[in-house]
Amino acid sequence: MRSVGVVARDAGPGTADLLVRLRTACRALGLELFVEPRLSELAPKGVPVFSVGAGPAELDLVLSLGGDGTLLRAARLTMNRAVPLLGINLGNLGFLTAAGGRELEWALDRVVAGGYELESRFTLGVEFFGTEDGESSPRLHALNDVVVHKAGAARVARLALEVGVEGRMEEAGSFSGDGVIVATPTGSTAYNLSAGGPIVEPTMECFTITPICPFTLAMRPLVVPSTRTVVIHSLDQEPGLVVTVDGHDARALRSGQGVRVMRGAAPLQLVRFPERTYFGTLRRKLKWAVKPEAPDGA
Repeated sequence: MRSVGVVARDAGPGTADLLVRLRTACRALGLELFVEPRLSELAPKGVPVFSVGAGPAELDLVLSLGGDGTLLRAARLTMNRAVPLLGINLGNLGFLTAAGGRELEWALDRVVAGGYELESRFTLGVEFFGTEDGESSPRLHALNDVVVHKAGAARVARLALEVGVEGRMEEAGSFSGDGVIVATPTGSTAYNLSAGGPIVEPTMECFTITPICPFTLAMRPLVVPSTRTVVIHSLDQEPGLVVTVDGHDARALRSGQGVRVMRGAAPLQLVRFPERTYFGTLRRKLKWAVKPEAPDGA
């Protein structure tokens, strides 16, 4: 390992202090430090910038300094490029991150020493179809989820779902509600969980399809293999729908358009430390299956 790139949550003074710490740690380990362009004025003098447009091809590791939102943004820079991503939590939850802000130097030492594992997390590819020229839109990418929901006023959306493989799509159901979430196992603990969807262990090869506040008891979360394609389209003439990718990239769905969601072309490599297990993180951060307190007098 020779080079480390940094993506950060904000451009405040606290971030500047972290970059100074990080440069010191990198020098001690013989690493060259790079920062994303928006951090160039905060970084210590002489720290170069990596090219976001071309992708971090020159990097051996990307550090995400922030919470899960920052890690998702960093993921968009590293998707399809096989660059390991290490999340350092500076936020409140940081479910996807591997270490806390006080552990920055420790985490970097562990990675350089080889005391880590890479978890391969598959991603989603998202396409709009039904455009005026008949062609699909450029593909977007998501690590967590794709959400189709109503824009503006709190009105009900009428949606139809299809699931299958190319040339053999099958109707999976129609419903009225606030929208629908298609999530990876990585994203199953995000919006999917809040909407009543299942928690899925991240090495599983599947999607979850979770309706948001459906107006029926017959439409419940569905789990399908990651080899399938999910198609979502509106049953309304004027849909007024928005498609949001990883809570960040939002696109309006025009009349006659639909959304096609499938497995992404390449996985994301997340850095994890062996002693910090998935279920341990569930218990620690989401209070999953916390042992009940003993009754008084026991």
